Amino acid sequence: MFSTDELKKYARTLWWGLNTARTKPYQPGDVILLRFDQPATPLAEAVFDLLMDEGMVPVPRQNLTSPMELSYYGKGNDAQITTVTPGDKELMQNLTGLISLIAPASLTHLSGVDPAKIGKGAVARKFLREIMEAREQTGDFGWTLCAYPTAEQARCAGISLEEFARQIKRACFLEEADPAARWQQVFEEVQRVKHNLNALPIASLRIESAHCDLTVAPGAERRWLGVSGHNIPSFEIFLSPDWRGTEGVYYADQPSYRSGNRVEGVRLEFKAGRAVAVSAMEGEEFVKKQLAMDEGAAQLGEFSLTDRRFSRIDTFMANTLFDENFGGAHGNCHVAVGASYADTYAGDQSKLDADLKKSLGFNDSALHWDLVNTEDKTVTATLKDGTKKVIYTGGEFTLN
Repeated sequence: MFSTDELKKYARTLWWGLNTARTKPYQPGDVILLRFDQPATPLAEAVFDLLMDEGMVPVPRQNLTSPMELSYYGKGNDAQITTVTPGDKELMQNLTGLISLIAPASLTHLSGVDPAKIGKGAVARKFLREIMEAREQTGDFGWTLCAYPTAEQARCAGISLEEFARQIKRACFLEEADPAARWQQVFEEVQRVKHNLNALPIASLRIESAHCDLTVAPGAERRWLGVSGHNIPSFEIFLSPDWRGTEGVYYADQPSYRSGNRVEGVRLEFKAGRAVAVSAMEGEEFVKKQLAMDEGAAQLGEFSLTDRRFSRIDTFMANTLFDENFGGAHGNCHVAVGASYADTYAGDQSKLDADLKKSLGFNDSALHWDLVNTEDKTVTATLKDGTKKVIYTGGEFTLN
């Protein structure tokens, strides 16, 4: 599916992403965790080789295979599921980078497992993510991730494996001579849009489409981010809102695969910041259990928009990395229920402790689940002086 040259270009693109995502430059001897699914081994080998050339210390870790994961959550008792492997905490405290290669061999193998058990595992390991987030805030850690084609993802997306691989190459600019240079160009174009958004004194945003009428409050001391190197590909522009200001109805028309379950047609009704009514055309019970994972799971952690002029993604891929960056005819809006992103804080990152996060309405949860709406929509900003301004319509930002 990928030639040796394409694998090298993909690895080089991820290296660009990792360096862009970290505010401090990497130095020889830095420890980089390389986490990958078994089918992505060819790309993992190319990335490992590049990290060695760059003088890094790569730590390769293969994720559980689908049968292993089914055994873990299907047979594991609470003690087994919540036990954190000795050394994991120390590793996270010393990592300078993480590259994740997503290539699931199955998307539905956990469909028969109680979602509450999966939630317990996530809650038990939440502190590891918090360690990485804290190190990222000080510039000592960066991360990036990408997808690698598998027959299962192609099947769930309803396309051939060859077409799935072609979509990845096209979306990540791997068909070009220097994909990293092309990403740098996109990075600079998006910077202009973010600058204009951040200059607006926005009090609230209203998202209107055929099935959505949602109001989101960006909150105090927020900044819009996007194309930061964290995801390859990534074309979205997003922030973590003040969850307390969420009101109205959000609808995800795009299907989503999560923890072995397929859901579609998720409808969330928010009042005073929380999802108080939850329904879905498919997988409703699973959605409800996910949103009951912890106190923050039923609250917003992210609001995002993708401009169709940036994104080359026009096909459902059954992979959140691609689907949340869908361009298509109308671009997309997506929200994430659960954890917020601390780096959308506009102030001094080193001072953003738990108390300040809480006071500013940054959401806290072990969950972070992106739900995508691809309907034609209009997003209107109400500014702090009461005036209104359309910032997004017809799949495009109006500010660049």
